[in-house]
Amino acid sequence: MAARRLRSGLGQLFATRTALGRGRRAYNMSQAFAEVLRLPSKQLTKLVFPLQELERHLVPGSRPDFHLKTFDPSLEDIAKSDGVFTATVRNRIEYLSSAVSLDHAPDLLCPEVCFIGRSNVGKSSLIKALFSLAPEVEVRVSKKPGHTKKMNFFKVGKYFTLVDMPGYGYRAPEDFVKMVETYLKERKNLMRTFLLVDSVVGIQKMDNIAIEMCEEFALPYVLFPVSAVTYSGIHLLRCFIANITGNLKTNGFQVS
Repeated sequence: MAARRLRSGLGQLFATRTALGRGRRAYNMSQAFAEVLRLPSKQLTKLVFPLQELERHLVPGSRPDFHLKTFDPSLEDIAKSDGVFTATVRNRIEYLSSAVSLDHAPDLLCPEVCFIGRSNVGKSSLIKALFSLAPEVEVRVSKKPGHTKKMNFFKVGKYFTLVDMPGYGYRAPEDFVKMVETYLKERKNLMRTFLLVDSVVGIQKMDNIAIEMCEEFALPYVLFPVSAVTYSGIHLLRCFIANITGNLKTNGFQVS
């Protein structure tokens, strides 16, 4: 079923791409994603839709107060969202500034997303993978816990801002709580907080505290499991970010 759906999606994608190429608003598929589309169906599914196999474990209607809506973009949507993350002359993707407090943060009106998690969980590495289509953007990565000491702001063209937050726990900045709590509570253009957890060791005590903080502040957040080995689904994550920041509508709806 999944393979048949992907083959159908590929046909629609290339047909749509041809049609768009004849119009004024043609988009350029990234070379990286074009190579992904050449993979066999099973490999393509695993790389682009890594959570698809888990969908059968979700039981809609099992709880009347639980409204389930999965994010299910088309391959065309994913190809378009890669364009948002591709650096061009007209789409500048760059490190903007760093701040130790909200008072020093850049005053921006565009939508914003932030990545937070335990020290050395892989936030900066994941962000570097997200920006792989903009190789000139320098995202500092270190195996040493507590490397990120400030809030680092990256501007993605006219679309949105991405913030790499300091890690909590071991070797966290002394003013971490004040810095992060103030940002999360008062940053008006913050659209989503991505809370990264280690997929090997699972949710730890400090992660639970971070979850409670997001719940207390009524923040829209995403629990995102990361692995030190691979970042399967990076294309899907780009698409999700483009969607929640209002830069891409998928399947006729937009995730809020």
